[in-house]
Amino acid sequence: MQAANPRRGYILGLTAYIIWGLFPLYFKAIASVPAVEIIVHRVLWSALFGSLLLLVWKHPGWWRELRENPRRLAILALSGTLIAANWLTYVWSVNNGRMLEASLGYYINPLVNVLLGMLLLGERLRRMQWLAVGLATVGVAQQVWQVGSLPWVSLILALTFGFYGLIRKQAPVKALPGLVVETWMLVPIALGWLLLNPVATSAQAAFWTTSEAWWLVAAGPITLVPLVSFNAAARHLPYTTLGFLQYIAPTLVLSQAVLLFGEHLSSSTLTAFVFIWAGLAIYSVDAWFSLRRRA
Repeated sequence: MQAANPRRGYILGLTAYIIWGLFPLYFKAIASVPAVEIIVHRVLWSALFGSLLLLVWKHPGWWRELRENPRRLAILALSGTLIAANWLTYVWSVNNGRMLEASLGYYINPLVNVLLGMLLLGERLRRMQWLAVGLATVGVAQQVWQVGSLPWVSLILALTFGFYGLIRKQAPVKALPGLVVETWMLVPIALGWLLLNPVATSAQAAFWTTSEAWWLVAAGPITLVPLVSFNAAARHLPYTTLGFLQYIAPTLVLSQAVLLFGEHLSSSTLTAFVFIWAGLAIYSVDAWFSLRRRA
């Protein structure tokens, strides 16, 4: 297995989370297309573009290894289901004015990652990291209390992506081949949905003469780049560190929700986010000094 390279891991992780943080701009451009239909096309075009990329970016022996280890195929089927559920929930929240809930979900996700890393992977936190987790937990608890009910959108996003990342970190399958197999396993379901919905927006010939059609096609590369970066980063960084990098994405989503799309940010919600940002700052400084000591 390739040796861990923390510097490369940070670069890959930042690339993934910044792109994910800007996703609302993309989904707003195709807001007239139902969320389920958008996910259907994400699956189809990701499978196609991923396969083309795999022809160029060679991974010798990857299919033989999978064929000889059916358990790995089962793992990828599970991770593919989790990421599809995450996609659907996220697209629905963005196009239904629930971006603040989506951002909360991805603020909760790093705490899920920390919990999974400690309970299932035996990872340990340093004192400054515990302080960072404590501050972030206070912020998330404040935000959950402010919502006044169980935030289902936020919890689904946090849990599906948390377990997706954990599975992919543990699965002995390289990032790109694994992602291609994940999406191809979902292709029959996507095609079946299109066959059962002949009146769907994208099933009409006239739709493919519009600019939105090209936005749907772009779902392939737009989906692939951050996911491949994330899966590769997971192999170079501790899962707890990878989780805290994810605060970048919800911060970008939060900024767009308030500044571009007019969602209301109350003073109580802002207070919660201040705790979360403080935790992120402390964790990031600690991670930076740790990286320098190892170097």
